[in-house]
Amino acid sequence: MSGGVDSSVTAKLLADQNYDLSAVFMRNWDTRDESGTDKGCEWEKDWEDVQRVCKMLDLPCTMVDLTREYWTRVFEPSLQLWESGLTPNPDVWCNREVKFGALLDRLTPSTRWLATGHYARKEWTQSFTPASSSSSDLYEMRIRPQLLKATDRHKDQTYYLSSIKEDSLRKALFPLGDLTKPEVRAMAKRFGLPTAERAESMGICFVGEKRKFSEFVSQYVPPKPGDIVDLETGKVVGQHQGLWTYTIGQGAKIRGLPEKAFVAKKDPKSNVVYVVPGSDHPALYSDVMTVKDFEWIWPDSPPLAVFEPDGFRARVKYRYVMEDVPATICRTDESKMRVTFDQPQKAVTPGQIAAVYHGDWCLGCGLIEEASQR
Repeated sequence: MSGGVDSSVTAKLLADQNYDLSAVFMRNWDTRDESGTDKGCEWEKDWEDVQRVCKMLDLPCTMVDLTREYWTRVFEPSLQLWESGLTPNPDVWCNREVKFGALLDRLTPSTRWLATGHYARKEWTQSFTPASSSSSDLYEMRIRPQLLKATDRHKDQTYYLSSIKEDSLRKALFPLGDLTKPEVRAMAKRFGLPTAERAESMGICFVGEKRKFSEFVSQYVPPKPGDIVDLETGKVVGQHQGLWTYTIGQGAKIRGLPEKAFVAKKDPKSNVVYVVPGSDHPALYSDVMTVKDFEWIWPDSPPLAVFEPDGFRARVKYRYVMEDVPATICRTDESKMRVTFDQPQKAVTPGQIAAVYHGDWCLGCGLIEEASQR
C-alpha cells in the first residue's frame, strides 16, 4: 500500500473477499538527502494514511525499508544515465527491481500473492514452449500469465510494469484492472476510506512535487556546461549546465530567438544540445529507433517473426502518456531490436523505455538507445 486511493480500494476489495491479508508499505527513499534538507518523498504522511486505512479495515500493516535496494538498483543506475545525457524512467525499474523484486524476496515463503493498485490486468493462458532437456518432446504445454492493458485506457499502467519478470507476474494481483479511475474514486467515498479525497501523486518519488527536478539532480550529478546550438544554422544560441537538464522535445528557454526553440538532439560526445524553431519541426520526428537490453516477459517464447527479415508486426509505446503506435520490430543481435514506425514519431527519447504490445498483451520492453530518420 502506498497511502493513495488506488491501493486503499485494492485492500478493501480483497478484504471483502475474505483473503488472508497483510498490508505492506515500502519505504524506498530517505528524505534526508545529501543537502541535509528534509523534502521530497514525504513517506511519513503516506505511512500514516496506510495505517489509518488498515485500522479501519482491521488489517495488520508493516513498513519494509527498501531504501538501500532502491538506491543501488534504481537510483544509481538512473544517475548514470542522466550523467551520460540520457533520460531514464526510474518508475519502470522500481517495479521490476523493488516492488516485484526486493519486496517479493522479503516476503514469507507462504505468501501466495502480491496485490497492488496498478491499473493492469492479468490472465492465464496455455502456451507451447520448448521442452526441458529431460523430456523426449520438442514442446510442452504450460499455463502462463499474460500482462494485459487495463479497461481504463487513460490510466493503463502496463507501460510501467513492462519490465517485470514472468515469475513475479505469476504472483501479482491487479484488482483494479477492470475498473476506471472515477469508479475507484467513487468506491473509496462509498466505503468511507480515509484516503478517498486524497489527490493523485505525480512525478518521481525521490524528487517530490514541491521542488524542481534540475535542482534535485544537481545534488548528485556535477554541472557540465556546454553549448546550445541551432540545428539549422549551426550557431551557438545559449548555454546549458548539463545534458541531463534537457529532454528531447522539451521547450528551451532561450532569449533573443524569433520563435520558441525545442530540443531535437543531444550529443554526449560534444556535450551539445541541438534545438530547432517550433514544436512541429521535422527534426523532432523519428522513423526508427534502436532498443537495447530488450527482455520479453516470457523470455523463452519471443514471437518467432522477430527473427525473420520482414520482422514482427506489433504496437509500441515509447513514453507513458501516449497511445501505442504500429511498428515493425526486427532483432539485430541477442538483446537489441530495431523498431521501424509506420509513421514518424515525435520526441523519441534515448534512455526511456519502449514497451511492445500485441493487442492488449504487453510482451516486454527495452531501453531506447537512439532514434533516427530514414
